[in-house]
Amino acid sequence: MREILGRRRGLLSRRNDGRPEVIGAALTFATLWQWPVLPGVGTRPRGAGCSCPDPDCGVPGAHPFEPGLLAATTDERMVRWWWTNRPQAPVILATGGAAPCAVSLPALPAARALTALDRAGIRLGPVIATPERWALLVAPYSFERLGELLYAKDHVPGSLRFHGEGGYLALPPSGTGVGQVRWERAPLPGSARPWVPDVEAVVDGLVDALIRAEVNAPEL
Repeated sequence: MREILGRRRGLLSRRNDGRPEVIGAALTFATLWQWPVLPGVGTRPRGAGCSCPDPDCGVPGAHPFEPGLLAATTDERMVRWWWTNRPQAPVILATGGAAPCAVSLPALPAARALTALDRAGIRLGPVIATPERWALLVAPYSFERLGELLYAKDHVPGSLRFHGEGGYLALPPSGTGVGQVRWERAPLPGSARPWVPDVEAVVDGLVDALIRAEVNAPEL
């Protein structure tokens, strides 16, 4: 992979108190990597639930609201305006199209899956983590292609989620209602645009890890 030194400065910029500059990360994603982003809805003061009207929100703070997902952009001026006005808003990636897609699963089986994929010599791209779930970034895929992959399997656990065209994912260093979003596997320093694998390379390992987790889960 070709490295361009010094181009990751925005992603690594920090405030005086040591906390990451969310606007710097948002600008890196949008302008350097050409990933369309938009601000997430965020949480209520002191993280007391999602700012959206849904009291049972399943992804508190980590989803689009106003603006909606279709507003995602790579335009530098728009990104600066959004995060100048809302400096701590989560950074939401609109997955699919020219941007990466993702496959996510609960954190514990995800950690085991990464170990198994490493042992198998599978090259992985960036991996995003929250305290509850990890997401492996993959190359864009179509729903038809994904359906063919999954149809061949006897069982696909329901906790495996796919973030494809029309989907979204919170990016580091966003703060959400389930905790901070971080890199479990960070992009290579200085990457002009992070490399990501095809979904075929990782889906077998992720499904196997989840099936093993189901088999070994204690009965209530």
